[in-house]
Amino acid sequence: MSEVKKIATRESYGNALVELGKAHNEVVVLDADLAAATKTGIFKKAFPDRHIDCGIAECNMMGIAAGLSLTGKVPFASTFAMFAAGRAFEQVRNTIGYPKLNVKIGATHAGISVGEDGATHQCNEDIALMRTIPNMVVINPSDDVEARAAVQAAYEHKGPVYMRFGRLAAPVINDSSDYQFELGKGVTLREGKDITLIATGLEVSFALEAAELLKKDGIDARVINIHTIKPIDEDIIIKATMETKKLFTIEEHSIIGGLGSAVCDVVCEKAPASVYKIGVRDCFGESGPALELLHKYELDAEGIYKQVKENI
Repeated sequence: MSEVKKIATRESYGNALVELGKAHNEVVVLDADLAAATKTGIFKKAFPDRHIDCGIAECNMMGIAAGLSLTGKVPFASTFAMFAAGRAFEQVRNTIGYPKLNVKIGATHAGISVGEDGATHQCNEDIALMRTIPNMVVINPSDDVEARAAVQAAYEHKGPVYMRFGRLAAPVINDSSDYQFELGKGVTLREGKDITLIATGLEVSFALEAAELLKKDGIDARVINIHTIKPIDEDIIIKATMETKKLFTIEEHSIIGGLGSAVCDVVCEKAPASVYKIGVRDCFGESGPALELLHKYELDAEGIYKQVKENI
């Protein structure tokens, strides 16, 4: 069996920006002194006159992006999730979200898998923050194929978009030849009749692995990929609820305010069922190798399998 290809979605972001830049002259990219890490340096190399380094001034960068959007440009403002969603929250809310400006935010280095940078940089709250902003679309792609498609979809959408990308290389689980990204639509990756695993971002590949482990125990798990957390696909969640009754949400994010909360919002109103949230359990992260941290916080396939078995 050939080894599964792995690519960090931040790398996908940089490459997708170049493709957008070739096709659309109005695309400009802003960064906050992190072009090498966010991979917008790839765009800078191709289009140096359309890349703006705003320095370590993320709040100002969001204001510049807002101004550029009013001139007809389509700005992609890029930095770490901790700074995009955290430090610049007020500017994103009031300067981009409130007037519904056509600004795209590329937030990299989200979640526990940031690794050695530690708790201050492991943003596990960004989805919760961005979900609360009216007019904001929130996307968390699972792999290279989906991330590239998400960038294109963000460009085509008129209005603010928050995209979440990871530092750790993620397995490519989608087929680039026939993959179709539809904003606000979930994807059923594996059918199952007993329970449903609803995952997003990096956790999608782990959820698929966990489903195979559960299969050995006679548990048939459906796996759904939710790449757009806002607006979320209510239909696919309700269908899974009606057919399997028991749901598990899986995210590399706090269990407060993220995918789990978004799913519960749907379920409690439309199809009451049992939901168990798998994620960062209301705590800060810590410094360490990414894979070891994912294991410790039970966010790898083994940890997901364990939590499902304990709570089924």
